Amino acid sequence: MNDPLGDMLTRIRNAQMRGKSTVRTPASKLRAWVLDVLKDEGYIRGYEATTGKTGLPELEVSLKYYEGQPVIREVKRVSTPGRRVYMSVKDLPSVRQGLGVSIVSTSKGVMSDAAARSANVGGEVLCTVF
Repeated sequence: MNDPLGDMLTRIRNAQMRGKSTVRTPASKLRAWVLDVLKDEGYIRGYEATTGKTGLPELEVSLKYYEGQPVIREVKRVSTPGRRVYMSVKDLPSVRQGLGVSIVSTSKGVMSDAAARSANVGGEVLCTVF
């Protein structure tokens, strides 16, 4: 698999289209850090580390719905393995006039665009969520 983060975002997107309450994805530190940001911003209920049927570690993500509709309306991968997107703190994008969030990998860790602005750091824009 070339893009583990893109795979996780696609799994979340597909599970929400089917109305699933949870989705499993292989575990990694980057995926856990992105899920921490999604949980802090209120887009998912949470996640927990489990062991899959093959004995490999997995993350079980609890999805969040509001009045029958998924809270995550749109999730897009910005920086891909073939095309990395780096931005300074001044250039960090505002998603849907501040209604959404950009997830940024900075030198101080993975954080939302608002947290990166307050910490005055830029970095690689991983994805946008609305």
